[in-house]
Amino acid sequence: MDTALLLKALGDPTRFMIFQQILSRKHCVRSLSKKLGISKSAVSQHMKILREAGLVYGERFGYHIHYLPSQDVLDFLSGEFAKMKDLSFQLCREPGVCNCEFREKRIGYEYFV
Repeated sequence: MDTALLLKALGDPTRFMIFQQILSRKHCVRSLSKKLGISKSAVSQHMKILREAGLVYGERFGYHIHYLPSQDVLDFLSGEFAKMKDLSFQLCREPGVCNCEFREKRIGYEYFV
């Protein structure tokens, strides 16, 4: 899965609000439109992007499609954020310490790059 694509899809504030609504229960386009106060066509366009990213999928119920979050994608994103959190904990945060590979190291009175 492409983490950047998933985050880009969620990066739009309206899509993020739509996704948050879908996390709490199934919604159709009309329901989301009324709840968020935006047009059905705008919701449909946002849903297309969320579907293409794999964040949601639809189940047909009569004439309507009810959208649900993709659990596999949520598990994947949770794992990616857990990896980022672990890397962040390993980072040396002491003030004045630089581990940059381009930093000059002083040995005696000479500087080596």
